[in-house]
Amino acid sequence: MLNFIYWPISAVLWFWHKIFGAMFSPDSGFSWILAIVFLTFTIRVVLVKPMVNQMRSARKMQEMQPKMQEIRAKYKNDQQKMAQETQKLYKEMGTNPLASCIVPLVQMPVFLGLFHVLRSFNRTGTGPGSLGMSVEDNRNTANYLFSPEDVRSFLDADFFGVPLSAYMSMPESAFAAFTGLDFSRANIIAVCLPLVILSAVFTHLNARLSISRQNERRASGKVNVPTGDSAQMMETQMQMMNKMMLWIFPVMILGSGFLWHIGLLFYMLANNVWTFFQTRIVFDKMDKEEAAEEEAKRAAKAASAPQVGARRVDKRSKKQRRQGM
Repeated sequence: MLNFIYWPISAVLWFWHKIFGAMFSPDSGFSWILAIVFLTFTIRVVLVKPMVNQMRSARKMQEMQPKMQEIRAKYKNDQQKMAQETQKLYKEMGTNPLASCIVPLVQMPVFLGLFHVLRSFNRTGTGPGSLGMSVEDNRNTANYLFSPEDVRSFLDADFFGVPLSAYMSMPESAFAAFTGLDFSRANIIAVCLPLVILSAVFTHLNARLSISRQNERRASGKVNVPTGDSAQMMETQMQMMNKMMLWIFPVMILGSGFLWHIGLLFYMLANNVWTFFQTRIVFDKMDKEEAAEEEAKRAAKAASAPQVGARRVDKRSKKQRRQGM
């Protein structure tokens, strides 16, 4: 049903594995990990522009809050008029509230697609989602764009002696697919748990970076803080969302980490690290753009103001001047 996602994901992963496999060894875990990391970077490069638009839209949405509050107060008994005025404000400000949804909507199917493709390298075992294939059949069956030879390469690749498609809750019946590797569940946990923790930490840091900027802008007066009962409700909702970003999301990663393959954990970690540095770069660029806009406004205001000591020109007609006398 989701083959339109699985095939493109496998194609990008296959491409990067061929690149790094030629540079290093095609059967090494290092080549496969680099392929997963660069698949992540490929997706994020495509999403750079939508991500920047999302962050700019979020800034404008903050600036719009006082006007939004005025509209809600003025048209609280006319929902249709309120919607019309709100859309008009969005158009005037050049923003779109749906812009914040584009990046998550793209990343979610990529995450699910990679999860499925990586899991499909090992179709043995009898646990949830397993196909119960024999070890021999599994090693000789293609996985989307990956040939049986590629499947064997991935199954034999390891990271500190643990196969890349291993995960902490993997049923022991699936261990046999990894011929030539001697590992235990303790080995899997020793490799997976630090990656889970790092992903959770970077999720927290990314949230803290965004919230700190939000608070700095509010404290500096760059964002007008609305007042009133509805504003208090919005403030409460924002605080709840901030707490979710700071703590709940990282805790969810920690709580669900037993499900994620080592390969998928590298995707999550690479994605979070990219987000951290991209956010810092974009925020710096936006600060410079904002400073340039403020400077342009000051220059325009100074140019339109009358010069000190300049003679005032009386534009009235002679008749009007005589009548004034």
